[in-house]
Amino acid sequence: MLSRVAESVFWLARYMERTNGLLRVLRTNYIASQDEMKAYNWKTVLQTYGYLDAAEIEPVQNNARAVLNYVMLERDNDASLINNITRARENAKAVQDHITKEMWHALNGYYLLIREAGIQRTIRYGDPITALDALIKHGLFLYGTINVTMSRGEAYNFLNVGLYVERAIITTDVTDIKLKEIGYDLAHETATPSLRYLLYSLSGYEAYLKSSRGIVEADTIIKQILYDEDFVHSILYCTSHISRYFKRLYGQSIPESYENVDFLIGKGLNNLKYSSCDLKDGQSIRSLLAQTRADLHNIARAFNKHYFGYS
Repeated sequence: MLSRVAESVFWLARYMERTNGLLRVLRTNYIASQDEMKAYNWKTVLQTYGYLDAAEIEPVQNNARAVLNYVMLERDNDASLINNITRARENAKAVQDHITKEMWHALNGYYLLIREAGIQRTIRYGDPITALDALIKHGLFLYGTINVTMSRGEAYNFLNVGLYVERAIITTDVTDIKLKEIGYDLAHETATPSLRYLLYSLSGYEAYLKSSRGIVEADTIIKQILYDEDFVHSILYCTSHISRYFKRLYGQSIPESYENVDFLIGKGLNNLKYSSCDLKDGQSIRSLLAQTRADLHNIARAFNKHYFGYS
């Protein structure tokens, strides 16, 4: 496979997963904003999914509608939802010979959906949950289409490496957002509801209740998010799957390139799996999240250098 094709498939998956993660974060935060008696603060969301400085954030940080419009529909926001879907479509368009026509039609439908006047009007003036649910549903349809139509070849492996790199980064960032809101103090009076919303953002609340028998404790929530090998959004699950799909590329890789990237993936996996993180200490968790984020970005940069031709 040409390096430009591999890069487009890799980034197609990253933008898809980035879109899915952002939708779930926005849905959870909007519901939380409606539950709060006081004005809900969107500052950490704006800092993560936008490029506003402190002076620009302050006037809108308590305005849910303004935040949704900026993060979902603002073309000038490089990290906005509409820009992520557009970039995913552009990458898919460039590699149509390497993906199925069903996948292309599903992704193109996603692009048309976010551009619909009705959806945009609902986000700006109606019930945003209706629009968010429609977009999330179409995202699930896209993932299902990929799963049942894509050949399990080289393109599929690059697609999944990109997907799990992005999902691991999202889980790291979303966890950091919620811990930042409580000052990394797991004993804080708002820690339990904040971490509950974190699980909602990662589609992990139901799984948590089944494994914990309904007992909500901060350290067990963090343990699921970091280390649960059966939870599809846990950082360990994602990192293990990066390794799994990358190893399938061995036969199509230049040995030196493969060894360099494989080393970084193994290093990141071991740093996580064998960490001495204290799950009751917010600062210890913060350090592990920072280390994990650095490892993931190093892996992504290694793909740029050794597989996509960037020095």
